[in-house]
Amino acid sequence: MTARALDTCELCGRSPLATTVHHLIPREKGGSLLPTALLCKACHRQIHALYTNSDLVVLGLTTLDSLRSDPQIAAYLKWIMRQAPGSEPKLRKSKRVRSKR
Repeated sequence: MTARALDTCELCGRSPLATTVHHLIPREKGGSLLPTALLCKACHRQIHALYTNSDLVVLGLTTLDSLRSDPQIAAYLKWIMRQAPGSEPKLRKSKRVRSKR
């Protein structure tokens, strides 16, 4: 995760805040040169707290639209969009992600 200048998160729409580059198809799954999205640190961390890289590919969560329509991400987005742009909420990895690492 490389932090960038103040920008708008392409997932939650909050701004201005520092963004990171999220590979929509994980690099380890062949996505090194494929499309990316600029996400705030909170959204980027939440995606990887809920899903492993393998999960993202298997579940088809490889576009911004598919991420937004996922029930767990959608619930998170509903909450995070009400938070101040600079807030970095604490999170806990899901049991599934913790058990696969």
